[in-house]
Amino acid sequence: MTRDLFARHRAVLPDWLALYYEDPLEITHGEGRHVWDAAGNKYLDFFGGILTTMTAHALPEVTKAVAEQAGRIVHSSTLYLNRPMVELAERVAQLSGIPDARVFFTTSGTEANDTALLLATAYRRSNAILAMRNSYHGRSFSAVGITGNRGWSPTSLSPLQTLYVHGGVRTRGPYAHLDDRDFTDACVADLEDLLGHTRAPAALIAEPVQGVGGFTSPPDGLYAAFREVLHERGILCISDEVQTGWGRTGDHFWGWQAHGRNGPPDIVTFAKGIGNGMSIGGVVARAEIMNCLDANSISTFGGTQVTMAAGLANLNHLLEHDLQGNARRVGGLLIERLRAVAAQVPHVREVRGRGLMIGVELARPGTDEADPEAASTVLEEARAGGLLVGKGGGHSTSVLRVAPPLSLTVAEAEEGAAILERALRSI
Repeated sequence: MTRDLFARHRAVLPDWLALYYEDPLEITHGEGRHVWDAAGNKYLDFFGGILTTMTAHALPEVTKAVAEQAGRIVHSSTLYLNRPMVELAERVAQLSGIPDARVFFTTSGTEANDTALLLATAYRRSNAILAMRNSYHGRSFSAVGITGNRGWSPTSLSPLQTLYVHGGVRTRGPYAHLDDRDFTDACVADLEDLLGHTRAPAALIAEPVQGVGGFTSPPDGLYAAFREVLHERGILCISDEVQTGWGRTGDHFWGWQAHGRNGPPDIVTFAKGIGNGMSIGGVVARAEIMNCLDANSISTFGGTQVTMAAGLANLNHLLEHDLQGNARRVGGLLIERLRAVAAQVPHVREVRGRGLMIGVELARPGTDEADPEAASTVLEEARAGGLLVGKGGGHSTSVLRVAPPLSLTVAEAEEGAAILERALRSI
């Protein structure tokens, strides 16, 4: 049955639409932190639909909210007042920390980042954008134009002039040998030098933890230091929280808060986890930035009633059950467990991350050379053992991405770590 579906997939869908596994997997249903495939096999899910199933599969509060709202009205567009959209916008604005915040909802993180770029370039009247090397911001034409990861950037054509800044990857590149303070100072000096050779950019866009890039991050405080340089020149700061938002990093509700000594960024984008699988993205910005557009605009599907009802129920559950605190506690245990395993597996170059956003980078033993074949082997072996994880990385897909729902239990963390240990030892 699955092979027939695979053949049909290949016959009608693009070749570049990637599938995991030599024998692709059809997931038919899920519950809690587990999913099942079409053959009835059960898996512990440590990837959550690319960090999207944030709280749990089939969370009763979310499924109930969706069903009840669908029984009333599914959609009306932004041309009409929409109570669930206003209510969720009020919550997001308050949680963002941005003063006099306005919220615009989209259907994805890609569209959210598109909107942020539109706002920043219109507000600043500049099409120059600073982005981080090894970054990923989406699949659209403009988002691809600011993506600093070659594996996810299929064209060099872009409506934007993009300049790439160093600092998103701590353990590779020309400053990797420096301590955290000197690393930060070197990256700031690089930014200042870059600004001396270009017309004033509209904004810097950065992921606090680079997702597709392999869960890499700079030392805490780097982006705060960047912002001091940028704000002196009136350049905006955009924090791409599509993967880091809502408490996934454990220590903070937003990823930018690890760099927050001078307050929130000018613009925050979000998506993925807030909908727990429903299509929600969005942008938060100060009113003067959000309201700078001088033409009409709507969103046909952004903020639709069903997705907003899901987002409200999901956010309420997240906050009421302190899933950020759970991510910090259980994620800390999981990271230490995986580091203990890594010390005994020569192919593991580094285990990094925070909260329930963990990267296991594989390299050929004794070198820094990425080993995507080893990552593929571990991905397959983990599946065979009943565990689903993801892949990523800027130096080919050699990083295992571990990002379970934030309700992960200690017992499930131990179970997943044991399966992943066996898979790593099989290389």
